[in-house]
Amino acid sequence: MSIKRIFGRLTLALAVAGFAAIAHAEVTVAYITNGNTNEGWTLINGGAEAAAKKAGVKFIKLAAEKGELSKQLAIVEDMITRKVSAIAIAPVDSAGIAPAVNKALAAGIPVIAVDTGITGAKITSYVATDNIKAAQVQGDWAASQIKDGDTVIYVTGDLSQSTGRERKDGFVAGIKAKHKNVKIVEVSTTWDQTTAQNGVEAALRANPTAKIIACAWDGGALGAKAAMLASGLKAGSVKIAGFDGSPGGLDMMKDGWQQANAAQMLAKIGAVGIETAIAAGSGKKVEARIDTGSFLVLPSNVDKFAQDSGVAQFMKKK
Repeated sequence: MSIKRIFGRLTLALAVAGFAAIAHAEVTVAYITNGNTNEGWTLINGGAEAAAKKAGVKFIKLAAEKGELSKQLAIVEDMITRKVSAIAIAPVDSAGIAPAVNKALAAGIPVIAVDTGITGAKITSYVATDNIKAAQVQGDWAASQIKDGDTVIYVTGDLSQSTGRERKDGFVAGIKAKHKNVKIVEVSTTWDQTTAQNGVEAALRANPTAKIIACAWDGGALGAKAAMLASGLKAGSVKIAGFDGSPGGLDMMKDGWQQANAAQMLAKIGAVGIETAIAAGSGKKVEARIDTGSFLVLPSNVDKFAQDSGVAQFMKKK
């Protein structure tokens, strides 16, 4: 091949790359979080930011302070006015956010739900763990640790959000598939660790023979650990099943306080959410539902999962 032809192809390749960079630079993605600052959301948000930086898009990150729906609604309205290319959002309230989302869609702005679904709006895509599937695995594990007639404590998330409802439904389905007569004592929370601790303490006093405390998220599991300590219980005397695969949750497992975890690919949720928003904002067709996967973490595989998922860098150093 002649030098002239080689340089000609190189020039064409650089031009194509340049056009791609320019196209991405013209895309503006608004990433609207729900205001949560726990470890799981730190990883999700980090994945989102990394994906935006890698793509070279204009990235606007905003949060609903204190998880208030009114503030998140106002943020979406502002992004519509600013005519962003796409919105990626983790809704505070799955149904409550729908009016603003419908307005964005009507304005031609693609909307990607990240981690938590949206009801009442035909969104462009939903990027998240299949919460029902992952929670069924959590429930199946719990069922393998008990017998019919035993008592299990279940710490919910916010049931006004699809994530909270799906994790509860999946867990109950998983455990009931093996044991019809298990007593499930519900501790209701809105993803608040202190509420989880107080609720589990009360549940343990009322149900001292409970075998397992299953939680809709790892903050709830940390609350359950605190409740056990306050009740004078030792690690493993009541088994804890977490959900998230967060650094704190996996540290609990390595310390003997957690026996199973329905782990999400947390950074991947944020990254794929933004990648999908970029594609949709560029006029490309995207899948309506993208499952970012889950994995049952046990003491036997916790170290490998922590390394493979990138969580290990945030865990305690031994």
